[in-house]
Amino acid sequence: MLSIENQIEKVINTKRKGSLILPDDFIDYGSSEAIRKALDRLEDKKIIIRVAQGIYVQPKISQLIGPLTPSAEEIAEAIAKRDRIRTIPSGSYALNALGLSTQVPMKIVLLTDGSPREIKVGKRTIKFKRTTPKNLMAKGKISRLVIQALKEIGNGKVNIEEEQKILELLKKENEKDLKHDIALAPVWIQKIMKKTFINGEN
Repeated sequence: MLSIENQIEKVINTKRKGSLILPDDFIDYGSSEAIRKALDRLEDKKIIIRVAQGIYVQPKISQLIGPLTPSAEEIAEAIAKRDRIRTIPSGSYALNALGLSTQVPMKIVLLTDGSPREIKVGKRTIKFKRTTPKNLMAKGKISRLVIQALKEIGNGKVNIEEEQKILELLKKENEKDLKHDIALAPVWIQKIMKKTFINGEN
């Protein structure tokens, strides 16, 4: 009979390098305390690296710089996938994702239909913020980011350069998704987004 630690290690070894590992993955192997201790021992053995509270990774190894750990963005994405929750980047994170800001936000804020929580990843924080279903109905990868980025800039505060960049990005969006998402946005944001169609280029 393999120990809990050995059972968990065996499962981890079957995973792709760089995969996130969470205590919930092993609930069939024992109590939460026994699993936590087993993961701590595997961390001591350098089988896994802890990247946040209760979140580990089996690191990829670079010959040049050693272990590679996932970014805060990758961790946020993995948590959303694991918990089967919808998320949309908001605030300065949405601005950065669109290239409207070069500043990397220390706090990643994601609107979600899941549980609200904050997770510390190194010096950065991932915040899952509960929101209304309407805010999560946007379909387009670009247009949903645009709506959140414009909300962050604020009504009447969008400069010409920002607007032009947004319209250029929206020209790459699927037209059906864009029209769907425009209808969900506040009226002042709709007026900006509709300019994408003025020249008939989308």
